[in-house]
This record gives sequence, structure tokens and C-alpha cells, in this order.
Amino acid sequence: MRNTIPRPLVRANQFSIVISVILYGLSGVWAWLLIPLISGLLSLTIGKHPIMMMVKPFLRKPMSSYVQEDRSEQRFNQILAVVLLSASVISAILGWTLMSLILAGMVFMAAFVAILGFCIGCFIQYQWKQYRYRKQLLTQ
Repeated sequence: MRNTIPRPLVRANQFSIVISVILYGLSGVWAWLLIPLISGLLSLTIGKHPIMMMVKPFLRKPMSSYVQEDRSEQRFNQILAVVLLSASVISAILGWTLMSLILAGMVFMAAFVAILGFCIGCFIQYQWKQYRYRKQLLTQ
């Protein structure tokens, strides 16, 4: 398994999140969130991301010729998205509409800002690694 993912595949995932959350926000139908949620769960459990698999045939150049994204950072981001989307769906099922919209909105903002070029999940992961490193230094 390669340690990178071509950026167009990552962007497809991000756009699917953005579009699904917009559709949920406009329609109030939480089932729209199942598209990125199920895709993310499959990606994390079996390593196959349906949205990326659907987009891949449309890429004309060799995969290695695209700008690459770090697989471990994308996995961390996917975990965050799946946790928040799961909480959003559960909140919607329980009738906690505002909480559901806030949680889905957090995922929307992270995906939208990532499309614009800043990876919030990567920043969080970096800060977490820094915290663990500093903590390790103090305990030595």
C-alpha cells in the first residue's frame, strides 16, 4: 500500500462531504450524511473508499503524477470526520436537530477549508504529536 493518495481523490472525498452536508442543511434529511459516513467507515475498516474508487477512472494521468497527500494524515482526518458525522446522525435520530447541524457543520467547515488549502485535521494531528513529544520529554 502506498503512503500517499493523489490529491484529486482527496478533493473528491472533501467535495462529497461538503455537498452532503449542504443537502442535509437545506433539506433536513439526515440520510444525506450517510454518503460520506459510510464511505469513510468503509475506508477505515476495509481500506476501500467508494467515492475515491468512483472518481479514479476519470483521472487521466498516472496516479504518481498528481500532487500527493499523506495517507496517515488523511486517515486521521477520516477518523475525525467519521466520529463527527456519526455523532451528527445519532443526534438527528434522537431529535437533537441543532446538535446534529452543529456537528455536521464542523465537518463541513473542515472539508471546505481543506478544499481551500488549509487542513485543520493535519493541524490538530501536528499539535497532538507535539503535545505527546513534550510530555515524553518531561517524563524522562
